[in-house]
Amino acid sequence: MTAETVADGRDGGGALRVLVISHGHPSISLGGAEVASYNLHQGLKSLAGSQSFFLARVGDAYPRHGRSALMGVANADDELLYHADDYDPFLISNRNTGDIRRDLDRFVRTLRPDVVHFHHFIGLGLETLYAVRAALPNALITVTLHEFLPLCHHHGQMVKTGSNKLCETSSPIACNGCFPEISPAAFLRRKHFLQSILSLADGFIAPSRFLIERYIEWGLPAEKCTVIENGLNVRERAEQRQLRQPSERRSKFAYFGQMTPYKGIDILLEAVRRVPDALWGDDASLTIFGGNLERQPEDFRLKIAELLEKAGDRVRFAGSYQNKDMPSLMGQVDWVLMPSIWWENSPVIIQEAFFHRRPLICSGIGGMAEKVRDGIDGLHFRVGSPEDLADRLCDVLRSPQIWSRLQQGIGEPKNHLECAEEHLVFYRSLLEGRHARPQAFPVGLQQSA
Repeated sequence: MTAETVADGRDGGGALRVLVISHGHPSISLGGAEVASYNLHQGLKSLAGSQSFFLARVGDAYPRHGRSALMGVANADDELLYHADDYDPFLISNRNTGDIRRDLDRFVRTLRPDVVHFHHFIGLGLETLYAVRAALPNALITVTLHEFLPLCHHHGQMVKTGSNKLCETSSPIACNGCFPEISPAAFLRRKHFLQSILSLADGFIAPSRFLIERYIEWGLPAEKCTVIENGLNVRERAEQRQLRQPSERRSKFAYFGQMTPYKGIDILLEAVRRVPDALWGDDASLTIFGGNLERQPEDFRLKIAELLEKAGDRVRFAGSYQNKDMPSLMGQVDWVLMPSIWWENSPVIIQEAFFHRRPLICSGIGGMAEKVRDGIDGLHFRVGSPEDLADRLCDVLRSPQIWSRLQQGIGEPKNHLECAEEHLVFYRSLLEGRHARPQAFPVGLQQSA
């Protein structure tokens, strides 16, 4: 399949043509942002007012098929892969501008979308945004913001290097404190470069108020920003775990997600160890469904291995999972735990837990505190505190009625069709109220940043 096949595969019949660009395809890289972008694509495809195409980045681990950076996706006539592997994380930059000028430029000129929606640009580089603007001066460009990548060189987490303490604001001086080898002047140039490229976009979307407010403080114009929650595309709902007798407790806990240092797995394991034996009993358990531990730094892997050994039979490490397995996995548990030590944005596991009607226990910060209402559909604990998390575990083990009360407070999460409809409303509002576009600048600007 070629770029022209995708571009000319269907007649939109007057519908708004949307190209969704993602940093990964969920069939290859299963992360929350990848799933969210693909769900938007599927939702837009299903609506009468839009026609959607999907372009996803792949990197070194995925073999390039030939000279072109573009590759087809099996059994999909509206999806393409784009190979990009020459990436500068400091400037969020793609140094392979040859592929961009030759392949991406040709593809978007052939497709001629009305809207190009960047659901992420990590790995792709911001040069792709500039290239789309140069190729399609009249197209609408929107950007979904996930973590704090333009604000924070520390993987976009807004936590301090070394200590992993939360960072409240981004500034050249503060960033130099985390990366003393990079001067404040370099961080200031970085900020100006990133803001200049992002100014080419017509609108910005974030799935949480917390995240978009940080970006507005950083410099994005508030009038271009909106909040739209990501939508789930799930049909099968897990049944409530069957209790063998009325006196049995809701004592099955689970963690779902990546095994990175920012997800607070060590906090969780420490907390489980602190629950008294008499209260934990023989029925309570924690199951960790987590992937990519083998890709983490050695000191983190050793720490987790040691904590798992100390936790003994209280904890079972089940490894990674597939989305299709979620209903059966959720059917085995009562509570979902989210102990992240960074702010988070809108983790898909929160929506999945609510869809399956499982209350959450999470860190009381950022997007988690925004999505999970303390005492209504979940419980908060003090971020980074195994002692406070252990107290919450003791509370729910000691008082079985808490689970039923919180479950009753859970609302229905947004689905992918509702999400797509809200995006269409936003696209059209931007098209109707469009102002003069800022003057473009040369691609070579990143060389001096």
